Amino acid sequence: MSAVPLTIAEINALDLAAFVARFGGIYEHSPWVAEKAWQARPFADREALERAMWNVVQQADREQQLGLLREHPPLGTRLALSDYSRQEQSRAGLADLSALERSELEELNRTYEQKFGFPYIYAVRNANLRAILESCRNRIGADAETELAESLRQVSRIAGFRLADLF
Repeated sequence: MSAVPLTIAEINALDLAAFVARFGGIYEHSPWVAEKAWQARPFADREALERAMWNVVQQADREQQLGLLREHPPLGTRLALSDYSRQEQSRAGLADLSALERSELEELNRTYEQKFGFPYIYAVRNANLRAILESCRNRIGADAETELAESLRQVSRIAGFRLADLF
């Protein structure tokens, strides 16, 4: 998050433990993504690192993918958040919701999670509450396979933002 940026050469030189310490939180509470992506070194650039991590997620079995999605906190939650999630949600205004807004988001989150078995995930960077709520309302109507794919795509977008912040 606020770590000193490293060059790609420095990243490629990290041993597994240092690499996971640095990048293990890019995918929410899922250091296994960084552990497996480390094997794809050397990375040509940040985009290559991002692709390597995304490939790990895509090649994971369905249970691992669902586990990854379940590691994400509900949007607007008052529960403990990772540093990444707290900053992302705060920047999107989700820390300052009115009681009515919080109630609506909580109800949408509950409905979504009951239907799909994992929390509603949306890359909130540069988003506002209206867009977040509209997206959730629309996505609740999706079928399970479509929504799994969309949620993984959103997770990938979040990871891309987080990686860009480290370079």
